[in-house]
Amino acid sequence: MTRRAKAAAIAQILDQLYPETPIPLQHTDPYTLLVAVLLSAQCTDERVNQVTPRLFALADNPKDMVNVPLETIYEVIRPCGLAPRKSQAIAELSRILVEKYDGSVPAAFEALEALPGVGHKTASVVMSQAFGVPAFPVDTHIHRLAWRWGLSNGKSVEQTEADLKKLFPRSSWNKLHLQIIFFGRQYCPARGHNPRACPICSLYGRKELFKEKS
Repeated sequence: MTRRAKAAAIAQILDQLYPETPIPLQHTDPYTLLVAVLLSAQCTDERVNQVTPRLFALADNPKDMVNVPLETIYEVIRPCGLAPRKSQAIAELSRILVEKYDGSVPAAFEALEALPGVGHKTASVVMSQAFGVPAFPVDTHIHRLAWRWGLSNGKSVEQTEADLKKLFPRSSWNKLHLQIIFFGRQYCPARGHNPRACPICSLYGRKELFKEKS
């Protein structure tokens, strides 16, 4: 089976399992999504959703956030981890959004990636989920599953993103990104994974997966 045929078969399974793909991070607009995604680095979505209501009660837009003391931001987001770096990034990117974009979040990859604390993956999430622009954000979870399914060689996150974009129609990228995340959490976790019981690995998983479990 070719990679493209396998990708099409996997997409069918994902569509059956996850016909709807709600965005896991609670937000109300591009700015609150941007902050939530920034906070989600090395932190669970569940923890982020517990923290952001308190933060956004203080300020849910960049013009208000620039008036929140850095120490206050730090104390609120501390449960998310990496709080010194994340609080500094939130304060600084909010200032830039006010000064350069009149308080709006730019709908452009280059502009987003120039903001403090915003890498390509974060920019891709915002572009796809806030602005509906086709993107394929690849985190460590999607990177792992793409390797398990033989859709990428797993050498780098960047390579995995490029491989997946070649295999799947552009119109499906935004939905597929979320479907793969949901699938990984439910059926294909990093640890304790049984490939023979996995709806996708059992059919399309690399042979190495089964050698490890034999």
